[in-house]
Amino acid sequence: MNAADQARSVELAAAIAAVVGHFRLHFPAARANLTPWRDDPLTRAFDERETVDLSFHFPGWSPRLQCRSLLVQLRLERAPAGSGERPRLLGVLIRGLTYESERWRLATVGDWQPSGSHLPSVEVVGALQQICRELFDLFGDVSARGTRAA
Repeated sequence: MNAADQARSVELAAAIAAVVGHFRLHFPAARANLTPWRDDPLTRAFDERETVDLSFHFPGWSPRLQCRSLLVQLRLERAPAGSGERPRLLGVLIRGLTYESERWRLATVGDWQPSGSHLPSVEVVGALQQICRELFDLFGDVSARGTRAA
């Protein structure tokens, strides 16, 4: 679900802003989009309330990234209503996209390595893995610290 639609609490709005900040630290040329999905009946049919989706667009095709845009999906476990706590981050999925198709994806399961037809550079993979570690820290998930990719 679009991040802009999910920001219904101060805690989640602050977390979404922090996610944008973490990506912009590593990719300063990226332009954030908090509404990557269209608002139409077909898209709403596949709406996932437990995800926060946002994208980052680059000024052109990036040879290091092997894409033009990143779609970032955060899978969350909601905090109890009225608790004032941030939701718990269960996982991150990052997709590298061009106008034509998905080029690669990196998920925080298994070995945290990208898969796809056109993989990003080793340095970019390291930056994406670092961002994912920072996001788990941001959402306060200490249980996954020992299992995350180095």
